[in-house]
Amino acid sequence: MKQKPDLSFWNLWNLSFGFFGVQIAYALQSANISRIFATLGADPHNLSYFWILPPLMGILVQPIVGTLSDKTWTRFGRRIPYLFVGAAVAVLVMCLLPNSGSLGLTISAAMMFGLVALMFLDTSINMAMQPFKMLVGDMVNEKQKAKAYSIQSFLCNAGSVMGYVFPFVFTFIGISNVAEKGVVPDSVIWSFYIGAAILILCVIYTTSKVKEWNPQEYAAYNGKSEDSEKSEDSGNWITLLKNAPSTFWKVGLVQFFSWAAMLYMWNYTTGAIAEVVWNTSDPASEAFQEAGNWVGILFAVQAVGSVIWAALLPQFKNTKLAYSLSLVIGAIGFMMVPYIHDQYLQFVPFLMIGCAWAAMLAMPFTFVTNALQGYGHMGAYLGLFNGTICIPQIIAAVCGGAILSLIGHHQSSMMMVAGVSFLIASACVFVIKVKK
Repeated sequence: MKQKPDLSFWNLWNLSFGFFGVQIAYALQSANISRIFATLGADPHNLSYFWILPPLMGILVQPIVGTLSDKTWTRFGRRIPYLFVGAAVAVLVMCLLPNSGSLGLTISAAMMFGLVALMFLDTSINMAMQPFKMLVGDMVNEKQKAKAYSIQSFLCNAGSVMGYVFPFVFTFIGISNVAEKGVVPDSVIWSFYIGAAILILCVIYTTSKVKEWNPQEYAAYNGKSEDSEKSEDSGNWITLLKNAPSTFWKVGLVQFFSWAAMLYMWNYTTGAIAEVVWNTSDPASEAFQEAGNWVGILFAVQAVGSVIWAALLPQFKNTKLAYSLSLVIGAIGFMMVPYIHDQYLQFVPFLMIGCAWAAMLAMPFTFVTNALQGYGHMGAYLGLFNGTICIPQIIAAVCGGAILSLIGHHQSSMMMVAGVSFLIASACVFVIKVKK
């Protein structure tokens, strides 16, 4: 097997640059879905159910994309065709989703339209997102893999910052942040329009700059003959899961509690900040929409904290300690949110949550892709590993309304639930066995 060559910084950058645009779309979705459906008229106890669709589509789409792209060889590459098609569909849906309340539909019809649009948006985002992780697994050697995923993490967070602040910035320059009851404000609608434009431009850049290896080159660098590559067709998902390395499952345990916490952050932060800082729970109020804008700023602060912490993570010699410590810091941040009533002081807990987010983005895939060397089916395995991101979100979404009722109906209390979940995840890190 030939050693994969060292890639220049700009080659590593180009592999992941399109992720910047994809993450803008994902950030707009994460920060605004609860706001959009609350504006359309959803009850807070039912909000978590709207969050079932995104991870559900992820768990369906990403293994399929991974498996199919393992078998796809075209003159455009094996991963890039899926990336481009996913981005193109995402652009279309981003122009439709925020207009759910502007089509003259009844409340129930508007919510149904929004749900269908959300389903297609998350399907396309997942289709566009997964190939970036696969490209790193395919083309980057072990020595540079952590650096490659760190670059991807940086671009992810930079895209997040831009997506998160769009509604606040557009409101600041004079675009209306209020609308009639049941209609999404123009500040949010235009955020999705601009995000869609940036997404397609970034993906075009990556597809024009990255040349994937042909089948012969891929086989040489990954220790496979063309015949063994074709034999991957016979690998089904159940067989792959049975044969997965133990690291796959142990990292998955950490992922379960980590991503359940993040689902509750995305779901309930708008309501929590409206309650704690603006003293309102009325989605039709101007104060609630101001809180919605501020949540975008807080999520951007979280992303900045993640960028800073991502730069520090490589300094830790013990990767498991760094991973666990990051999650503990994030847990403390979550638990601070309900007790801070100043909108600017809320920066502190969200900076701390960003530390956990940095570790969640980089470390799991580093552990897993290192453990998967020699197993083959890299795309399929990474698609299946996405289940450790999606399944906990689905379970958390199903349980969200019941937990909210159990702890007293205040959305700010769900931040405490997220903090406890992060603490459990931090303890689970120590069962991972790092491949030397």
